[in-house]
Amino acid sequence: MLQRLRFFALSLLFLFPAVILQAQPTTATRNLMPVPAELKWGKGRFVVKQHWRVLLPSAPADSAVTAAVQRFNFWLIERTGRPSLAFAQSEPTQPTELSIRYGRSGKVMLGEDESYTLRVTPIGVVLEAPTSLGILRGLATLQQLLTVEKKSFYFPEADIHDRPRFAWRGLLIDAARHFMPVPVLKRNLDAMAAVKLNVLHWHLTDDQAFRVESRVFPRLHQAGSTTPGFYTRVQIKEVLDYAAARGIRVIPEFDVPSHATSWLVAYPRLASIDTVYTPYQSFRTSNIALDPTRETTYTFIDSLFAEMTQLFPDPYFHIGGDENDGRQWRRNPRIAQYMRAQGMLTPKGLPDKHQLQTQFNRRVLTIVQKYNKKMIGWDEILGPGLPTDAVIQSWRGKKGLYDAAKEGHPALLSNGYYLDLNFSAASHYLTDPLPVDAPLTEAQKKLILGGEATMWSEFADANIIDSRIWPRAAAVAERLWSAGTVTDVPDMYRRLAAVSAQLETLGLQHRQAPEQILQQLAGSPDVTALRTLAEVLEPVKEYKRHFQGFTYTPQTPLNRLVDAAPAESEKARQFGVQVDSLLALVKANQGKLPRTATARRVFNGLRSQLQIWQLNEVRVQPLLQTSPSLREYAPLSTHLAQVASIGLARLAQLEKGQQPPAGWMAPLQKQLDAAKAPAGQTELVVVDPIKRLLSQ
Repeated sequence: MLQRLRFFALSLLFLFPAVILQAQPTTATRNLMPVPAELKWGKGRFVVKQHWRVLLPSAPADSAVTAAVQRFNFWLIERTGRPSLAFAQSEPTQPTELSIRYGRSGKVMLGEDESYTLRVTPIGVVLEAPTSLGILRGLATLQQLLTVEKKSFYFPEADIHDRPRFAWRGLLIDAARHFMPVPVLKRNLDAMAAVKLNVLHWHLTDDQAFRVESRVFPRLHQAGSTTPGFYTRVQIKEVLDYAAARGIRVIPEFDVPSHATSWLVAYPRLASIDTVYTPYQSFRTSNIALDPTRETTYTFIDSLFAEMTQLFPDPYFHIGGDENDGRQWRRNPRIAQYMRAQGMLTPKGLPDKHQLQTQFNRRVLTIVQKYNKKMIGWDEILGPGLPTDAVIQSWRGKKGLYDAAKEGHPALLSNGYYLDLNFSAASHYLTDPLPVDAPLTEAQKKLILGGEATMWSEFADANIIDSRIWPRAAAVAERLWSAGTVTDVPDMYRRLAAVSAQLETLGLQHRQAPEQILQQLAGSPDVTALRTLAEVLEPVKEYKRHFQGFTYTPQTPLNRLVDAAPAESEKARQFGVQVDSLLALVKANQGKLPRTATARRVFNGLRSQLQIWQLNEVRVQPLLQTSPSLREYAPLSTHLAQVASIGLARLAQLEKGQQPPAGWMAPLQKQLDAAKAPAGQTELVVVDPIKRLLSQ
């Protein structure tokens, strides 16, 4: 048993490369993310020394476990520079550091057992699981436990019993609007595995492109795209194998009947309106749809899906079904007459596109089932008569999720997890598919499979997509894995910083790519002044970027300051936390700044940061004036300096115990309001904390 314990610790470290964390004060969660279901800490530690021996069971032999242990060991050597690589496939003749045992090889499928038990003791590590999938999840946890203290590397003593709350924990990557090469997908799969996400939703077709090689209809990938790039059959298998080795399923999406302009460019006979289409040059919703009244449309879909379902082994197959407003169907006299003849009418007697799309969905469902697949669609496909076999993915709100479950459909939540909208990690984290007040019966709750974070790529190409997904997707991963009672937002952010650093060791470029854009813009490796501005900017929220004086097409380079700005500014968030801390201290001291070491530390930190922002104006403005691509951000730099000056003035008053003079606040509030105006599709995000500082 002692040998197995020691053996177990080593192989877990080897699976997922993680950052080596500096020793920190012990907390209930340490740097684990997602938080395990059951967790107890001991007082001891298992120190990593010069040798690292792993004991794997001789049977059952699972190649995914062996490969995961190898990855983990190589990472451990790289991070510590210490262990020698040693494997033991049977009972070793000498003690082992990490011992792994599992009951059977797990299947990469919905509902497979992913639970595991991880015990770290001063004499070794043991990882046990019912299936090999549980071993993969446990290795991810062990990697996050690695700690460095001075020159010592160790795993803290722990007893972990873990299992996921939801079986479906996904990430959608849109490869249609911007093509994502295979290496981009692979490094994101590594990141998904590190935080225990288990479904890659691969959005492969849209108005702008059809990204899969089709031998049946080759013009789809040859003629329908606005930008180059498609996946060959060999590349698809490469991604599928890579994902499966990490316990991740891959669900393809082929969007119909709308979001299909690329299909019509290649094969105009599918169109609802008789016209010739050219590759779609916009990111706006096209409202173009396939003709659902022609039998040849279904013959085409049948032939295409016969080919595509063979490429993707997972039982689930996504057919989209979203954002079809029916305008083309109503404008075509033949299709409108078809709806009238079929009795597809609204209460006002007008042709009802919802009924026509429901008929279309039922036909497509029959095709999908013909090839032994289960159909998934966005919540627009939900309608009367849709068989309950169809899975509903709700992007428009909780109502669609609950309506689907009430009608007997398995359902997924994506509303609240749209990473491309640039909302905070906290907003995603506090979105729960099944809150305690969910209006569902116990049977209906069981139909909620989980959820998916979604990364649509209108404003994310292969270069910057990592920075738009990570680290915020880890907050979604925890919401879908951990108990619903795990809701401590400050602790989530503390651990998210550790995860962000860990992801760099996996090859993620979420930090590197924005820095490279800054260097390109500055024309110099020294980007201190430009970074000081960029790190307190965020892209405008939702889809406002479409409407702020800059037209985007699939060919538009994403290399402006807005593309280097973080989706969520950690610098601004931390500043806001410190402002709130200072205000709480002042309030507790009857409106005066306390004369304590804590208050002085917070006060000095805020003043130092504000001085940096104030002085940055004279440093960065000459650079901003050198090119039109930077000049549009000059007003934001000026606003930052003004806002910082206002903050410094208020701090000076607080330090002296003074109240603002009469009439001082009103003009400053106007200045602060003006500073919130966006420029270059970004907004300054330190204004609200300054407003709170003035309100004291």
